[in-house]
Amino acid sequence: MSALRRKMGAYQANGAQMGWLLLPQEQVVELWPASGEPQRLEGATHLNGGDVIAGLRLDLAELWQA
Repeated sequence: MSALRRKMGAYQANGAQMGWLLLPQEQVVELWPASGEPQRLEGATHLNGGDVIAGLRLDLAELWQA
């Protein structure tokens, strides 16, 4: 897991505007903003791209069932 978080930190440091780290076994999403600390969302049912990717909506139900 720490390797994935290091990658997310590298993406963030290189200018990524947003990142989602999906953890299906825990049904958790880590939201990585352009700067600052990631937020942990437990039990989220969907994600949206907000201002970064307007109109993007990801339904998490199938991922959580796997």
